[in-house]
Amino acid sequence: MMNFWQEDIKIGNLSIPRFIGGPLDGITDAPFRQLVRQFSQRELLYTEMRHVRSILTPMGGHLALKFEQMERPLSFQVSASSDDSIQAACEKIVAAGVDIIDLNVGCPAKNVISSCCGSALMAHPEQLKKILQAFRSSLSIPFTVKIRAGFKEKNALDIAKMIQDCGADALAIHPRLQTQKFTGQPDYELAAQVKKALQIPVIFSGNVVNFKTAQMTYDRTGVDGFLIGRGMWAKPWKLHEMAENAAGRPYVVTSEMLLSVALQHLQFMIDHYGQKGLYCFRKHLPFYIKGHPAASAMRAKLVVATSQEEVVQGLIEFLGS
Repeated sequence: MMNFWQEDIKIGNLSIPRFIGGPLDGITDAPFRQLVRQFSQRELLYTEMRHVRSILTPMGGHLALKFEQMERPLSFQVSASSDDSIQAACEKIVAAGVDIIDLNVGCPAKNVISSCCGSALMAHPEQLKKILQAFRSSLSIPFTVKIRAGFKEKNALDIAKMIQDCGADALAIHPRLQTQKFTGQPDYELAAQVKKALQIPVIFSGNVVNFKTAQMTYDRTGVDGFLIGRGMWAKPWKLHEMAENAAGRPYVVTSEMLLSVALQHLQFMIDHYGQKGLYCFRKHLPFYIKGHPAASAMRAKLVVATSQEEVVQGLIEFLGS
């Protein structure tokens, strides 16, 4: 018989494993998601967050909706400050072939909250309610919402109940205030209260970086799933590793595997972005070579490389040694 960790979560008509690849702006783009799929075929992955209005612009819509069907099941994360543009944006996103649309009501970034998006909406429940209703009435596919503990004050329990009442199929909670950003201890007790109060699945976000932290979080909250964000950066195998550990099996990342992943990531970036992909790959480089005595010198060399061949050769020399 399967235990909790081997069972799926049901979100609308979808059944997905409990470990989920969360959104990281500038990191979890299509090339990275394709890399994750080399290790994890069934796990739900998120796109980077995009404002609904940007989806309707020719350039913004093209870039945001450029992904491969092999990246599915895929949750497309959006932000909104009003109910304007929601229906038209939903039509475009659904037509592109995603499985879920997720509304971000949790982002703490200054540029996001300054336009009353993200976690700022938690301080405006009436406005949020209009937005939620607009999404639900525009969608036939599952609709989910991500929240925080609150904006300046904790009100996640009331907001979560409203989100469920508006027809959301699941809720993700990062139980810190906007003012805390990603610092301080998550409020596990608040997450437990939200889980207890709702009938829809509740997914936990924050400080879950391996199976040990997932198990601790489950013991303290009873949540249904786990959104892995920063713990996946340059670790596309992380969801698979956690599933293996949950099944009681060790997982070892060899230097050969690390080299193979880094080279494949570089190729996916160039396939997706063209020559620009070489420069986009630079932000991932430090994570692949971290911990090596000569990492600093190699990073300095590779971040100024102007050809794919130069980066490939450098990675082979460095990681293959």
